[in-house]
This record gives sequence, structure tokens and C-alpha cells, in this order.
Amino acid sequence: MNTKNNKYRVCAYARVSTDKNDQVNSYQSQCKYFEEYIKKHDEWIFVGIYADEGITGTSTKKRKQFQKMIRDAENGDIDLILTKEVSRFARNTVDTLIYTRELKRYGVYVIFLNDNISTKDSDSELRLSIMATIAQDESRRTSERIKWGQKRRMEKGIVFGRDLLGYTVKNGKLYLNEEEAEIVKTVFHKFTNEGKGTHVIARELREEGICPKRVKIWSNTTILRILKNEKYVGDLCQKKTYTPDFLTHDKKYNRGEEDKIYIKDHHLDIAIISREFWDRTQAELKRRSPSKDKKMKYSNRYWCSGKLVCGECMSSFVSKSKKLINGNIYRAWRCIQAANYGLPKVDNQKNHLGCIGKSINDKTLRLLVSYAVNLIIINKKQIKKELMQSIQKVIYIEDEKIDKKEVQYKIDELKQKKLKIIDLATEGIISIEDMKTQNDLYTEKISCLQKQIMDFDSKTEQKYKMIKEIEDYSKIIDNLLNIDENNEQTFKQILKKAVIYNNLVVIYLNNIPFGIKLYYKTYGRLDSFGVDVKEFKLTDF
Repeated sequence: MNTKNNKYRVCAYARVSTDKNDQVNSYQSQCKYFEEYIKKHDEWIFVGIYADEGITGTSTKKRKQFQKMIRDAENGDIDLILTKEVSRFARNTVDTLIYTRELKRYGVYVIFLNDNISTKDSDSELRLSIMATIAQDESRRTSERIKWGQKRRMEKGIVFGRDLLGYTVKNGKLYLNEEEAEIVKTVFHKFTNEGKGTHVIARELREEGICPKRVKIWSNTTILRILKNEKYVGDLCQKKTYTPDFLTHDKKYNRGEEDKIYIKDHHLDIAIISREFWDRTQAELKRRSPSKDKKMKYSNRYWCSGKLVCGECMSSFVSKSKKLINGNIYRAWRCIQAANYGLPKVDNQKNHLGCIGKSINDKTLRLLVSYAVNLIIINKKQIKKELMQSIQKVIYIEDEKIDKKEVQYKIDELKQKKLKIIDLATEGIISIEDMKTQNDLYTEKISCLQKQIMDFDSKTEQKYKMIKEIEDYSKIIDNLLNIDENNEQTFKQILKKAVIYNNLVVIYLNNIPFGIKLYYKTYGRLDSFGVDVKEFKLTDF
């Protein structure tokens, strides 16, 4: 640890409640608690509290204050971090181990007050992995309860989601926006009655100065979503997306993985499009849409199709290729806004077009992804080794040893004694009162022995449940061990997303709960090519 004037600079991290009635977890109450706690220690200096409001702990991806705390620790502004418990820091076992290990490299330790764990202790990683696994399992159960409750409410017709063109969503109900409804009718009319394409409709709406909703500019994708949205005919379809992993909270389009909830004539009184017009539109969409084979051909043409995002304007990247004099194919990727409109500009309808984003060579991108994978493999082997060590330690934790057969034998003996005292009472050898007293005594002893077996089974089950959780993470870690860096299919499977800036790429790999930031520089243009990776950091955007 670095110290200032022989005193430790101490901060606190908390996830605080957004519920006004939840005083215990409010920002003010936690600030007061931590400040008073820290000031009790003469060797500590209170340097503030980092708090994320109402955000789940299963992923650190969207916890901005958490990320700021990590950066401040790296910059040497913090010596010690306090947090109430492991579940407040992170409910993800891998996140917990990675970030506490990262902080240790900066000379910063974490104290989990309620769990009585300090990362300075030699056994902290074992205890952290166990506590984080338990917290993660609690988070899984909570997620399942929430999803079950949401599904029941959806079945009753309660609307989930945000406002859309033509409708406002408030307190689980849809309300008609008549001004926007006219735009919806215009889109359907242009497509179905006038036979115009989605690109043409988008261009005409831009030229007419009509503003879209929830997007910056009209596009063919936006038009298609309107034409396919069942809400406009008065129906309601929910669970169009689902969350396969409660740890990352990443949503995916539901393509049959879960049952959708469809309610016909849900809000027929405020339907914008008639059923007959809707049916004609859907038939026209089907007639014009390309075959499935053709669609797959273009959507999966390249190894990173649909996975590249411009860090400057958040638009997607498109492939640009050309044949060189020597016969080779040069391929690069470029922001679609920059490719279509060039540098940033504002058109006559005050739409912001264009982008400053530069293109990135396909070969450069492959090298960067390969570099990121190798970094993870290095970290992964160490993580896997330590997790497996944790499993061994959990297996050999000394439990209260009992012989279940011997205990069951005692229970059977007591049951036989209960039968005998009934016979004695029947024969008049002992009184009914003595029989009842003795019977109650035997019953209590049997209950204690049965509880002893149940407690033993419960502890054993919990222990092996923890082991399985850790083993599951080991399997996830194994997913990246054997890769063929020259195999395009491998890159397609391993890359989740890449956010591309000028001379900076943030790479996200499947099953890895953080992004890898890589700075690069190219030398030469085509044949004399190289990448200079300056640094990498664990980061979450």
C-alpha cells in the first residue's frame, strides 16, 4: 500500500437503493455509516464514497462509479476500499476475483465488513470465491423470481417496454399519440398502397422533415420495424427479447428459445391500422423479402459481420473491399455513416449525418482479436488454476462427521421402544400418563436424530453445489483454450463485439465479463503491415 503522511486513504463502495422508502440502503445513510466508521480509525483518511444507484451487481459493465473507483485506484489515489459485503461489490465470482486481484496489483486492498474478509489475508481468495458463488446463486434465484413475475403480468396484458412511435407506455398501459399515429399510417400507406421500398420511404420522411422516435435518423431498418410491429393492429406480443445469462444481462432476440406471449385484440380500441390493412402489409412484406438462404448468405458473409460498432457515433461498420494490382483482395471495415455521408454535417432537415470514424484494415482487426484472446488465455490459466485449488479446499473443509447408518439404527431402536411402551400400557404394567411421557421423550430424540441427518445432508449438498458453481466457471474458461487463429470460423464464434475508435479498439469476447482496450498503430499500407499494441486495460463501456 502507498500511504500519505503514514495514513491510509480509504474510500467506500456501495450500491444504493433508488427506493425513497428504503432508508437503510440510501446514499445518505451509507455515506454517514462509512464516514463515521472510517473516522474511528486514526490511521485512516476518508476520501469519499463511490456509489451506483439501483444497478444490479451481477455485472460491473454499467456501474460507472465502480469503474471510476478502479481507475482512481490505478492512478494511486486510493489505498484501501471498504464495502459492506461481497454481494454489494459483485455477485459474479469471476468479476470478484479479477477486480480484487487487479486492485492488489495497484497496492490496493478491499475489506468486506459484514463478511469479515480482507484481500490482504492469505486465504481471502478462497473465502471470496465461496462467498461470491453463494451471492451469485442468490442473484440467479432472484432473477428467476423476477422473470416468473414479469411473465405472469405479461399474461394479464400489462405492457412492458418503452414508448414507440404512435404510442406512449405508462404504468403498464398503452396510450395513443394521435400526431405520431398519422406518421405510422403514412408509412403503411407508402409501402402497401404505393408500393414503395423501405429505403425510399426513409428518404422521403427525411426530406419532409418528419422526426423519427428513439432513433437519430430514418432508415430502412426503422421502417421495417414499424411495418412488422403488431401493436399497430391492436395486438400485443411480448418477450421478443430474452436474457439468457443473468450475469451479463445481455439481451438477445427471442428466436424460439423462450415462449412469446401474444394477446390478440389487446388494445383494439386504439389500433392505428385495421386488421385487413395489416394482413395485406404482412403479405406484401413476405412477397418482397429475400429467401432465408439468401439472407443468411449476406448476414454471415464475413467473420465479424454485425459485430463492429463505431465508437464515435455508435453506428455499425460495413465491409469495403477492392482488388489490388497484384491480384490480392484488400478488405477494410468502415463506419456506415462515414461511408455514406463522409465527415459530419447537418442537412436541410437538421439531421446530423456523417462521422469522423476512420476505416480499419481487416488484417489489423484479426491481429487485435488474436492479441486479446492470448491475453485472456494467460489470465485464464491462472484463474482456472486458482479456482480448481479452491475446489480442493472446499472438498476438504472439515464438516461434522456422522455415521448415517448408525444414526438411522438409533432411530429404528427408538421406534421399537415406542411400540413396546404401548404394549406395556395395554397390559397395565405402566400407566397411560407414563406411556405418554415416555412416548414424547422418544419422539423428541427421534426428531433430534432426524434433524442431525437432514443438517448433514443439507451441508453436503451446499458444499457440492459450491463446487459445481466453480467447476462451471472452469468450463467457461476452457472455451477459449484451443483456438485456431487462422480459422475464420473460430474468430466468428469467439468475438462478441468490437467498439472501434481511431487507433483504439475495445474487444468483447464471448463468456468474458469485461472488454479489452487495445491501442494500435499501423506501419505501411498493405504489404509492410504491423500493429503496435501499446497497452490493454480491463474496461467496461
